[in-house]
This record gives sequence, structure tokens and C-alpha cells, in this order.
Amino acid sequence: MSLLPPNPPAGLRIGIDIGGTKTHLRAEDSDATSPRDLIVPSADWRTRDWDADAAALLSLVERLADGVPVAAIGIGAHGCDDALECMALQNALSARVSTPVAVVNDAELMPLALGLRGQIGVVAGTGSIAVCRPAPERMMVAGGWGWIVSDEGSAASLVRDAVREVSQHLDRGGPLDEPLTAAILAALEVVSVPRLGSILAEYRSAAELGRHAITVFDAAERGSRLAGSVIARGGRLLAELPAILDARGAGATHVVAGGSVIAAQPRLWQAFVEGLRVAAPHLEAHLFTGSPVQGACYLARTLTEPVVESAA
Repeated sequence: MSLLPPNPPAGLRIGIDIGGTKTHLRAEDSDATSPRDLIVPSADWRTRDWDADAAALLSLVERLADGVPVAAIGIGAHGCDDALECMALQNALSARVSTPVAVVNDAELMPLALGLRGQIGVVAGTGSIAVCRPAPERMMVAGGWGWIVSDEGSAASLVRDAVREVSQHLDRGGPLDEPLTAAILAALEVVSVPRLGSILAEYRSAAELGRHAITVFDAAERGSRLAGSVIARGGRLLAELPAILDARGAGATHVVAGGSVIAAQPRLWQAFVEGLRVAAPHLEAHLFTGSPVQGACYLARTLTEPVVESAA
């Protein structure tokens, strides 16, 4: 039996959220009443070779579908950071199956999950990026350069900026028991204060460094002015990303922000909202706390049937 027969009269709609850490697949029937999920580590199948990844991803789809025909596949992929990369994966998939397939960046899934097509999605998790697609083949991106360069508002950059703030605090003769200072020195296991910068340089990934971001928020809760400054700056610079897309002609009216950090930390969300009010006050901000795979399922539905957009 063919996995994805041509022009299936009915079948499952598959939504896929490819994250840096995990890949979440969801199968919905025509009523979307009893979805089935499959979650696997992205490292188990993803190689960054388009052809190999397409074959591996379709094997996961086959595993989830379990013999049921598939009507459409919608995918949001972390790391597909421009239209050409999205199209490369889409073409590799379409070369293997005749079922309709659409690939977008994973940041685009959050507006889609709310039924808001053509709007701006902002991710603030391990990294940060803002993405908008005003037209099917016109993808606009701001940010996403990695924590060493930017990724403001992300977990890793908050720790990076906290280290900078602490170093300046110490240069000014500030005490070691200041809450953020003490927390950062303990979290990074700094035995000798002058080694703070070199210890930061030893971190080789955003995920490795970003796990200490909770330290910054905890210090802010304990009244650290330094931590509050780091969070406020991160939120403000994160808000500049959708403002940049707006200035470039995105034509959006909504911004949907989500990700592991901003969804869990009200201080960062509030800083983002305040920053957006200044940078682009006509953009309406929404906090996304759901599962991005919902947006991938919405994308799959748009391939097979008319979809009514939300007025949210």
C-alpha cells in the first residue's frame, strides 16, 4: 500500500514541528477529534542533508500513519531560516510523494496555530528569531544569528548579558553578594572571579549555556537590579525584531511570541510588550503557550480545504 497515494479522497493531515531538540508529529483525521502524536529526538533522524532528512521524516510519518492514507503534510522546521531552505526541504519531500507538502520556519507555526496567516511569529527559547511570510514565497526574517552575535531575549543571550552586567558591576567595585552576581558565579562554577569571561567562552552551544537562564529570573525575583536590567534589555531588543520586519514592509498587524523562555517568564513577556509599544505600537502582541504542532496541523489543513482565519 502506498504511504501517500496521489489525490487521496480523504486521509490524515500530518503536522510536524521540527525543533532543535525534538520533533513532534501529529496526525489528525478529517474531524480533528482524536489526534495521534509521535515525539522523537531530532538528533535521531536529522542530518541537515535535504534528501536524507526527507526520507527519514517520511519514515516517521509512515510510522505515525500506521497504514492510513495521508492527505497533506504541514511542517515547521527549526533551522530553515530563509525561503530557499524551506523550499529545499519541501522539494526533497515532494520528490518522494505526491501528497501536498508545505514547509515553513518553526516560528511561523505560532501565528498559524491561532489562525493568523501572514503575521509575525517570534521565538524566544534557546535562541530567538522573528519571521513573517507576507506571501507564500516571500519569507522575511530578523534575528536568529546565534547567541554569540545576538539572539536577544533567548535563554543563552540572557546568560551572556548577565555575565557582562556582572563583570561591569565588579569593575565598579560592586559586592560579590549582589544577587545576580552571586548566582552567576555559582551557576557557572567560577572559582576565581577573573576567570568569569574565560569560563563563558568555554561554552560551545546555546542549549548548554541557556540552561542557566533561570538564574537570571530567580535573581530578579530576589530584587536584583542588575537582573532586572538584563531582562528588560532582552525584552526590548526582542521587540525590535518584529518592528524591523514591520519597517521592511511585512504588512502584519499581529505578533505572536512564544518559546520556552518567554512563555514561562512573565517578566520577559512584559518587557517584550512594553518594548513593542514603543517600537511598533500598531502591532498587537499575543503570548503563545500552546504546542507549535497545532500550527503545523493548521498548515496541513490549508493544503486540503478552505480555512477561515481568526479575527483575534
